[in-house]
Amino acid sequence: MSLTKTTSIDQITVTENGIVLYREVTRIMEDGNELSKTYHRSSLTPAQDLTGIPANVVAICNVAWTAEVIAAYQAAQAAASR
Repeated sequence: MSLTKTTSIDQITVTENGIVLYREVTRIMEDGNELSKTYHRSSLTPAQDLTGIPANVVAICNVAWTAEVIAAYQAAQAAASR
C-alpha cells in the first residue's frame, strides 16, 4: 500500500480585463487509485508580483499582460476608486 500526494495546475483562465484565474488540484492516491481530490483557486491581477507562482501560470501571465492590458486595468481601477 503506497500513498502519494500530487499537486498540479489543471485550469488557467484569462478574463477580458487581464485577470488570470487558476486552479490547483491536490490528489491523494493509493496504489494508483484516487482516494481524494481538493481544489484551491487563486487570481492574479495585471502587473502583480509573480514570486512563488507556478511556472506555467507565470508563462500565461507574461503573454496576457501586455503593456496595454496593464495600463487599461490600472486605469479601470483608478476610475473605480473615485
